Amino acid sequence: MRPRGDPAAAAAAAAAAAPHVSIILPVHNAEPWLNECLESVLQQDFEGSMELSVFNDASKDKSMTIIEKWKVKLEGSGIPVVIGGHASPSPRGVGYSKNQAIAQSSGSYLCFLDSDDVMMPQRVRLQLEAAAQHPTSIIGCQVRREPPNSTERYTRWINQLASDQLLTQVFTSNGPTVIMPTWFCSRAWFSHVGPFDEGGQGVPEDLLFFYNHLRKGGGVVRVDQSLLLYRYHPDAATHSVLETTIWTHRVRFLEERVLPHWAAFTIWNAGRQGRRLYRSLAAGTRRKVVAFCDVDENKIRKGFYCHEDSQERPKPRVPILHFRAARPPFVICVKLDLTGGAFENNLRSLHLQEGRDFLHFS
Repeated sequence: MRPRGDPAAAAAAAAAAAPHVSIILPVHNAEPWLNECLESVLQQDFEGSMELSVFNDASKDKSMTIIEKWKVKLEGSGIPVVIGGHASPSPRGVGYSKNQAIAQSSGSYLCFLDSDDVMMPQRVRLQLEAAAQHPTSIIGCQVRREPPNSTERYTRWINQLASDQLLTQVFTSNGPTVIMPTWFCSRAWFSHVGPFDEGGQGVPEDLLFFYNHLRKGGGVVRVDQSLLLYRYHPDAATHSVLETTIWTHRVRFLEERVLPHWAAFTIWNAGRQGRRLYRSLAAGTRRKVVAFCDVDENKIRKGFYCHEDSQERPKPRVPILHFRAARPPFVICVKLDLTGGAFENNLRSLHLQEGRDFLHFS
């Protein structure tokens, strides 16, 4: 917890220099979680200058009352609080709210925080250290999920990716390899990449920003400590984005970043997801698919997949092979961590290099 002193002296000191770190907090109907969230701002052990920038996106509950109460507490401890917002009949979305919170803030670094999450006391200090060493990277961290067993596979993925996988596994259905509520970066780099898409509900603004970040050569770094309590609940904004929307963005990014560099490739999974990927590809990219591969003898025995919806004549027939008979590179459409290790063991047995010989699109 930051030391308490004379509130007037603290306010004067805060005004004397721009804060080093701005905590960016968009709020929409966050009453159930906001006290705990704001308490975690107060409890930061970072000793440099820090401000909280809150943007209230048309909340209809008691969020603003809670924010005003905490403004007094935080400023009494030397943390200036900037509050913006609007009272329109409907919210304008997470992307808009984040952009507004950033625009009204002044810190050299941005620490993103969701109103239903809780920071550990060392978060700002440790992520700032990493950001100073990696000025063109998004810095994330490990998380603790609440409730603990709500998304076990996803939480393992967040916390256990190796450093090189933070860049090779950017095409999976899990989204950004460091999750948005853990992001920390310099204002200069955010301005170079951003802003967030303001399309509103149903737009994966974090994924679109992350892809643009990678296009501009940005890095991805994770502080390997659990610095955030990451809450799962039915009202979370992430649930408003359709899986089909995410799928379309993922396929286009895959076609943009990787597939132009491969003369031919194999789709690992002759089942529903593999066939869906094949059908989603542009016609020119589909022609690069030399085979599907699988372990399912029934699929392999069939011998080929026919793309019935194709306008080409004759209709494309793509061979289905056993994975040991197939040639890399592979686009893998098999869900990780679901087969008791069988798939992972098969993949390891081929002695391939992730990123060069295969990538995950599961």
